[in-house]
Amino acid sequence: MDKVNTQESHYARSLIEASLDPLVTINVEGKITDMNHALANITGLSREKLTGTDFFDYFTEPQKAREVYQEVFANGSVADSPLTLCNKNGKLTDVLFNGSVYRDDTGNVLGVVIVARDVTEQKRIEKELIEAKVFAELATLIAEEAKIKAENATQIAEDAVKAKQQFLSNMSHEIRTPMNAIIGFTKVVLKTDLSAKQKEYLTAIKMSGDALIVLINDILDLAKVDAGKMVFEQTPFKMASSISAMLHLFETKIQEKNLILIKNYDESIPEVLVGDPVRLHQIILNLVSNAVKFTTEGEITVGVNLLEENEENVTIEFSIKDTGIGIPENRMDTIFENFQQATSGTSRLYGGTGLGLAIVKQLVEAQHGKITVSSSVEEGSNFSFYLNFKKTKAEAELDTEIVELDTEIKNIKVLVVEDMALNQLLMKTLLDDFGFEREIADNGRIAIEKLKNNSFDIILMDLQMPEMNGFEATEYIRNTLKSKIPIIALTADVTTVDLAKCRAVGMNDYIAKPIDERVLYSKIIGLVKKNISTKSKNKKDNEFALTENLKYTNLSYLQQRTKSNPELMMEMISIYLEQTPPLISTIKQSIKSSDWNSLYTSVHKIIPSFSIMGISADYENMAKKVQDFASIQKQSDEITALVYELEKVCNRACIELEKEYITIKNTQI
Repeated sequence: MDKVNTQESHYARSLIEASLDPLVTINVEGKITDMNHALANITGLSREKLTGTDFFDYFTEPQKAREVYQEVFANGSVADSPLTLCNKNGKLTDVLFNGSVYRDDTGNVLGVVIVARDVTEQKRIEKELIEAKVFAELATLIAEEAKIKAENATQIAEDAVKAKQQFLSNMSHEIRTPMNAIIGFTKVVLKTDLSAKQKEYLTAIKMSGDALIVLINDILDLAKVDAGKMVFEQTPFKMASSISAMLHLFETKIQEKNLILIKNYDESIPEVLVGDPVRLHQIILNLVSNAVKFTTEGEITVGVNLLEENEENVTIEFSIKDTGIGIPENRMDTIFENFQQATSGTSRLYGGTGLGLAIVKQLVEAQHGKITVSSSVEEGSNFSFYLNFKKTKAEAELDTEIVELDTEIKNIKVLVVEDMALNQLLMKTLLDDFGFEREIADNGRIAIEKLKNNSFDIILMDLQMPEMNGFEATEYIRNTLKSKIPIIALTADVTTVDLAKCRAVGMNDYIAKPIDERVLYSKIIGLVKKNISTKSKNKKDNEFALTENLKYTNLSYLQQRTKSNPELMMEMISIYLEQTPPLISTIKQSIKSSDWNSLYTSVHKIIPSFSIMGISADYENMAKKVQDFASIQKQSDEITALVYELEKVCNRACIELEKEYITIKNTQI
């Protein structure tokens, strides 16, 4: 019996001392029975003096502390209740009170174990922010009363910013839509028999259209980065084929200039990585485009090398080296600034907006990377940047490799959902060239009627349409028709394309207008092949297998905090499994009903669990972003997409933790 008591005592002591926060056990009478050093330090009293005293006497509001304590007995636990501790010298410490009951072997409640997290510094910062806000509002009020003209000027400036953003959005859609037809039909006509003069004129039209699209892309992307609306995906993709597909776009131009393209790819790089292939393409596209533009002879070398690798991440260095005109030393510090080029004559001789490198720098640094450049005039330049990517055993979501036109691949039936006659005609022409069958629907409602009576292999879905837009139509197809048919979004309005929103409603991919026919063909073939392959298997088992390899939880932190105590780990996992699903449900309902206080509180409660259960900080940041939306009471498509991602990762975490719980439990038997 003594041995058992000794073991229990050792267990209780290790449990208490495992926490870095103040931790205390209290009996049913409210008397302190044990505590850790952290509590002794925060109260300024020794263990001997604390033991046996009334726990509630150490709070500025004893009755409130007692009510929270009683709530623990009533509900079994309590989380993040704010209280204030007072030490023997009168120093106050703001804490968040977290507690749960503990029982003996027969299930009788012995008392309560409480963790009091010190949030004094956080409270101080919040108070200072509130005070700063009050002073700022006061100063603003004085300024407004003293300077009516300044107020009017400020309002005009704010309206101008909003008008600018709206103008950019409208410009994107209005210019890209006709440009899609101009460039698309120019490519189609260039494939026909033409005289030399006709070919010359049409080539000039195409080059001018391409130049205009580059200009639009530069301006819109810069506006998007500046506005903080650039979203970086975390998608499994094949690095090697992704780079090859991107470089494929430059083959014709490089051949025209008699340049040599050299690709040095480190084969030790894992085949599939998690990151944002679209933004990686954009960075390399800008740098290679510059290299081709400013090089008249010689070679362009694209290098991709593995710098560092651990169990979870890799760091990869990308370099684009050319033998072009180079950059003067006195201009090296300014080339990454907006609207800057190496010399005043560069724009006149080579064209361009001077925005490409500014966008590259912001895209790299926004992903916690770094870009450098070395150059010599008339010898060439070398741009290098590095980015971090997560490792994964999951398959790539989409094969981004460009597929050449294969006349043997037929019998693909495509439903094109597009409201503009010009774009309808262009899509008909392209799909006819591919040898595919196609039908046209003028809007989402017509598309749904066609789906009810016909069979298609894939849908090309425009987003902005009358009657029913692309998002609404996709939601209906996925949720009401229960169809898994692949859907590719078509959009001209790149400032509002939100990949998270496209995926949230069930779209598989998207293509920006003007449409590159090779990209369109490749994505259609890739998705149709993948869909056929999926249909031949048990879909549920297949989806589980794809996500099973990509772990969302890492219990190393929990093991560290609990000193690998299996009982405590099981208890904490159990609490997570019990509390998380209701919180997610509350979060979703709060958004639906615009209950911002409930949303803020629910997200606030779920945030600490990400680090405790070893879930990626990216998702914790997502949750904090939702909390920010809640604090300003702002409804948007972005917050809906973020909550969708949080629900997905929390559900996956619950599945993983249930397995961990069983594993730990079995090792105890």
